[in-house]
Amino acid sequence: MADYWSNLLMVTSVVVYLLALAAFALEWAAARRLELVGAPAAVLVGTEGAPIEGAEAVSDSDAADQKTQVRVDMFGRMGLALTVIGWGLHLSGVVARGMAANRFPWANMYEFVTAALLFVVTAYLVMAFRGVRWLGLPVTLLVVIGQGLAVTVFYVAVAPLVPALHSVWFVVHIVAAAVAGAAFNIGGLASILYLIKARAERRERVRGYLAKLPSSTRIDELAYRFTAFAFPLWTFAIAAGAVWAEYAWGRFWGWDPKETWSLVAWVVYAGYLHARATAGWRGKRAAVVGIIGLACFWFNFVGINLLVSGLHSYAGI
Repeated sequence: MADYWSNLLMVTSVVVYLLALAAFALEWAAARRLELVGAPAAVLVGTEGAPIEGAEAVSDSDAADQKTQVRVDMFGRMGLALTVIGWGLHLSGVVARGMAANRFPWANMYEFVTAALLFVVTAYLVMAFRGVRWLGLPVTLLVVIGQGLAVTVFYVAVAPLVPALHSVWFVVHIVAAAVAGAAFNIGGLASILYLIKARAERRERVRGYLAKLPSSTRIDELAYRFTAFAFPLWTFAIAAGAVWAEYAWGRFWGWDPKETWSLVAWVVYAGYLHARATAGWRGKRAAVVGIIGLACFWFNFVGINLLVSGLHSYAGI
């Protein structure tokens, strides 16, 4: 019965996340009349040219622009509310899966993807209530795609753990990797938005919802902070995985495909942080490296399971 409810909750969460994605997309579409002239140190104006005081307010003299702003905020709040509902359903589905399996629900790719995306949404909601709601569109797009693939392609029935997973280090390793992954994802999505916003700023005419985003410099700094937070956790996850490998297979490191790609992702992110600290990399170059790191992360946790056989291949599909 718990397995049935878990499946129902997971599928329902995908539907609610899809509605949240639609609301955030409408938020972006409703803001099409806004533009930022002379970016980045600019004045937010309506398409009629009436100035708007700051990025969150509209000109009192222009009722049309004021109505636009109200509509934008309405869709944004709607998207955030739907995301909270989806998160609640998602969390309940993960908990129900664990109850059905009588263990932590992280034994295969379906369970890991759903749990990892739960951490992503949790991180976003924490930041959204601190003023970073503008990440809603890319976050919900990522979650809809990931959860949709999980419930349709990656799904496997509840099964007992394989012997190699019977270790406390399994829990430590997965939790550290999932939390680090959530931060890497938020940082990577911010890097993508940075590239879009910076390109618009270089043209000195920022239109639509981009006019409501922080400056590209601030977005770049946010991406850096999330990556800097995630990197030590990712390092710990690899170290914990090595201890687990010694317990399970009698060696700390064996160049298994997943071990190798975990190291590849670590090297990319280490290069990102090193380049920022020593060479002063900012902006486009740092954003591109951050996006490459995120691609390595997801290839490690999805692509390796689907394309390569190894000791870590627990996808079950």
